[in-house]
Amino acid sequence: MSPRTRMKPAAGTAAALLLVAGAGLLTGCGSDTDNDNDAAAADTSMVADQTSMHGHAQQPVQTTEADWKPVADTLGRTGTLMKGTVYRIPLPRKDLKVTTEGVTVKPGLSLGGYLAFAKYKHETMLMGDLVITEDELPKVTDALQAAGIEQTALHKHLLQQSPAIWWTHIHAMGDPVKLAQGIKAALAQTSIPPASPPAPTQPPIDLDTAGIDKALGRKGTADGGIYKFSIARNQTITDGMHVLPPALGITTGINFQPLGDNKAAINGDFVMTAPETQKVIQALRKGNIDIVELHNHSFDEQPRLFYLHFWATADGVTLAKALRPALDATDPAPAS
Repeated sequence: MSPRTRMKPAAGTAAALLLVAGAGLLTGCGSDTDNDNDAAAADTSMVADQTSMHGHAQQPVQTTEADWKPVADTLGRTGTLMKGTVYRIPLPRKDLKVTTEGVTVKPGLSLGGYLAFAKYKHETMLMGDLVITEDELPKVTDALQAAGIEQTALHKHLLQQSPAIWWTHIHAMGDPVKLAQGIKAALAQTSIPPASPPAPTQPPIDLDTAGIDKALGRKGTADGGIYKFSIARNQTITDGMHVLPPALGITTGINFQPLGDNKAAINGDFVMTAPETQKVIQALRKGNIDIVELHNHSFDEQPRLFYLHFWATADGVTLAKALRPALDATDPAPAS
């Protein structure tokens, strides 16, 4: 398994940063036209460097379901090939009964772990999120470390909860079957149940889904009794020299669990750049939506991304209207 590729700032970028910093200091003392021109030139250089870095990043290779059969056979779980590039395997904690603030949480609301594989020119990338109990955490950590699979985040998605649950994000590069073997060893330390076929029919959603769609400006999807939105960012994301498709987990997730009488519990996370973060927090709190956790999922993606988990219960459409300003602050991709 090869070590993870780290992106180092280009020399041009470093020089541009120094120019910008110097121009900023001079501006504070009363800059002249030449200094302003230097700052503008530095900004242009930085944009050119960033464009160059994105231009050299590898797109994932197109694959087929058959290409991922060795991974599925190793794990004993099949996934779904998304847009021909990302093979995504669900790992819902259907074995757990988790409650938070008096609500029994359905697996689809916030207990849905996953594995996502994408093939690049020379090796395969693994990213994912494992939902594990506090008792399982040390053993899972040891198994992941023994397999050379990085843990890139450890956090919670819910405020108060019983039993205590943790979410850990993972990342690795290498041979897909060896990656799957490492994950299998980690999953063996948990009580995550074997894969089961999806229900033949979707349970009804006791929510005004049309009103929720209108409030959020896009159409959600019913999945296992949960009404879901998965929203990509309107920009290219890279990690080292790899372009990251949204299906690897680079999306804003908004989930509604019906509670009866058109009421819902909402949970999920917003994906944001640093300048967007406080705007999202302010928008959520203005709508009486609780902030659960603010953290990273990766180490060196560009642009740098932050994730914010949230929770609230109220009328579903009212919650959707409260979520909309926060969503609009994150530069989401246009609704299809």
